[in-house]
Amino acid sequence: MKKILIIYHSQQYRHTEAMAEAVAEGARTGSVDVTSINTHEHKVDMEVFRTADAVAFGTPDYYSYFAGTLKVFLDEWYFAKKDNPDGLTGKPVALFLSHGGGGAARTPFVRIFSRIGTQVGDLIESRGAPTPEILDACRVLGQQLAEAVA
Repeated sequence: MKKILIIYHSQQYRHTEAMAEAVAEGARTGSVDVTSINTHEHKVDMEVFRTADAVAFGTPDYYSYFAGTLKVFLDEWYFAKKDNPDGLTGKPVALFLSHGGGGAARTPFVRIFSRIGTQVGDLIESRGAPTPEILDACRVLGQQLAEAVA
């Protein structure tokens, strides 16, 4: 069974978590194994990351940049890739972002996280709490990610 990993940061308002849950729900319609990791609560094990066939990343916009815990992930990914790049690049990647109105984090978020692989679908953004339409778009994004590894 193919594996999809959803890596996100969600803390105070849980908007990004709601989006991550919708992405996971959509991905599961594709008969894939889905694991979600909130980087506010757990670090991402690079060996787990290596075994994923596709990955979705989600972040809130903090001061026009993505969450620091995702930066920590990137640092660890970079050094792991230098030692042994097997399984760390070339994955289908889906991206989602929540923000309070600015959304300026979209540019560095897309630019940096799309280096891990080929972006699937469009970046899904939510200003504030995700609406039912945004959650539906996240489900579609999850489906697209599952289709990318079918």
